[in-house]
Parts: sequence; structure tokens; C-alpha cells
Amino acid sequence: MTTETILSLFLGIGLAASAGFRVFLPLFALSLASHFDFIPLNESWAWVGGIPAMISLGIAMIAEIFGYYIPFVDNLLDTIATPLAAIAGTAAMASTLVHIDPMMTWGLAIIAGGGTATAMQGMTTMTRLASSVKTAGLGNPIVSTAETGTAITLSSLAIFLPIVAVLIVILIFILIYWLYKKFRR
Repeated sequence: MTTETILSLFLGIGLAASAGFRVFLPLFALSLASHFDFIPLNESWAWVGGIPAMISLGIAMIAEIFGYYIPFVDNLLDTIATPLAAIAGTAAMASTLVHIDPMMTWGLAIIAGGGTATAMQGMTTMTRLASSVKTAGLGNPIVSTAETGTAITLSSLAIFLPIVAVLIVILIFILIYWLYKKFRR
């Protein structure tokens, strides 16, 4: 594998993890980065950098972010976001993998991209559920702000510093595992 391929893999994993926190934010960041020729996309995904995709993803991102600040709508959005996160993670990964065999691209996209996004989304869903139960939904805006901030940070790191983004994703998975073991007892 070339350095470009490895970096595109890290970029995809970082964006997929970010999709677990906010579905449309990393896709909008990907669209912007592609539009301004900051990152190359797989040839069949070049449309993501176009103006129509950028506008659509931007509107969806804003609606999603604001929707998470409405009590109990945020829980409904989590239900919808779970399968969407898997799709967004897969799409983010598939679009960033350049110069790779299509079979390998889709295998990595589904497993690494979709799997990472789904794992992160599962964690955020459980966090929101715990917040809803313990605070009657009053703590959910704080959770929403943290999730949006994490999505912005991970998306930015994935685009500008993909190696750092992957290290943070690994740290998040370690934290999730540690918390799971702690609360399982």
C-alpha cells in the first residue's frame, strides 16, 4: 500500500467515526474539502464536491444539529440516525479510498467505515438515553453540544491530520471498552 492509500484509509475512518456523532456534518466537511480540492475523492464520488451536494449536505447538517437540541426529538433522531450513520460511514470511507480495487474499497468501506460509524452511534445513543433517564431530557443539550463538537473536531482532524484522527478514534474505542467493563460489573 502506498502512503496516499494509507492516508485515505485514515481519512475515511476519521470521517466515519465522526458520522457516528453527527451523520451529515462529516459528509458536509468532505464535500467542502473536495470542492476546494483539498482532498481527492474516488472518481465515482466526485459529485460529492459539487455545489448541489454541498448545499444539500449543509442544509441537512444544520437541520440535524438544531434537531438534537429539541427534547425528545433528539431521541427520535437517534433512532433514525443509527442506520444513517452506518450508511454515512460507509459512504465516507468509499469516497476517500483512491486507487484501490473496487472490491477492496467496498469491503473496507462496509467493515471499517460502516462499522466504526455504527459503533460510535451506538455509544452516543446510549449516552443520550442515560441523559434522558437521569435528567428527564434537561441534560441532553449538553450531550448534543459535546457530540457536535466531537464531530467537528474529528472531521477537521480527519481532513487535516488523518493520523491524529485515527489515534483519537482508537482512544475513544478504548474509553468505550473501559466504560463498558466498569458499568457491566
